[in-house]
Amino acid sequence: MSNIFCSDYTRKVEEDIIGSATDYQTYILVECPQPWLKDAFSSRWVPNNLQMLVEEVYKAKLPIRFLLIANDLTHKADHTTLLIYQKQEGLSHGYLKHEFKLTHIEQVAGVVKQWLWGKRPESDIETNITRDILVCTHGSYDKCCARYGNSFYFHANATIANLQLENVRIWQSTHIGGHRFAPTAIDLPEGRYYGLLDQDSFLSILTRTGDIQSLRKVYRGWGILPPVIQVLERDLMLSHGWSWFNYRVAAKILEQSLDNNTMLGELTFEQGSSSLYTYRAKLIKDIDRTINVKSSCSANQTATIVKYAVADLWLVTENILTLSK
Repeated sequence: MSNIFCSDYTRKVEEDIIGSATDYQTYILVECPQPWLKDAFSSRWVPNNLQMLVEEVYKAKLPIRFLLIANDLTHKADHTTLLIYQKQEGLSHGYLKHEFKLTHIEQVAGVVKQWLWGKRPESDIETNITRDILVCTHGSYDKCCARYGNSFYFHANATIANLQLENVRIWQSTHIGGHRFAPTAIDLPEGRYYGLLDQDSFLSILTRTGDIQSLRKVYRGWGILPPVIQVLERDLMLSHGWSWFNYRVAAKILEQSLDNNTMLGELTFEQGSSSLYTYRAKLIKDIDRTINVKSSCSANQTATIVKYAVADLWLVTENILTLSK
């Protein structure tokens, strides 16, 4: 397997990539020049105080994801960008962004500590940026992210420039998970994950135009939802079309069997500002699509990747509400 790219194998077996988005409460994104080591926060430009903070947070098993990011201007920049994305509670579109421009990367740990202690750092700024798209190019972690991620980032950057989307930034990022889906990306502040991307599908995602069915093969799921519910959310998204991206949602698993082969999920969404709908679905293990794969190029053993399907879906009519303005 060492000579086989895991992303090529994923394409070969036509693995369905839905349900592979990761649910984090907080993303902490630190602008840091490359190169990045496999253990990203041991890289040359990461100060000791930030390394120690990251280790403390991981040991405490907090639902926080630290990532290093960079773009074409990072090496020339006279400041360090720090982005903190915090998940919204209840019905939501995803995450709330807090952005900081710091004089030195050594200041990052102090600002993040203030944030974790519930204090609002004074250097929080407002910008016209409404989307940050992270593309994993962490080749020292997995060779697929270098082979497919770097090329995709280059062309995607050009696409954004050609469309003159001044409110969209694209970043190279350290490991976001799912190397075998390279090129893979996170679209923030929504927190939607994508994989096996090409420029055509990326253009549709950027502009929310074209045949939404094309997302079936590249949509990994919405990171604010449990992985199993992501299967249900994709079905609803493909049914409702691009307008689905304007809705706020909340979801939960109501019941699950002891062997996890069957689950009952519930998803509520707000359509516009006047209607609230709740769907429930029976989600079952999809034997035909459950596969054994090596999850990365360097993996020595295969792992069973359980896939789920929507077996039954119904609208909970008593939860349909008309909200007065």
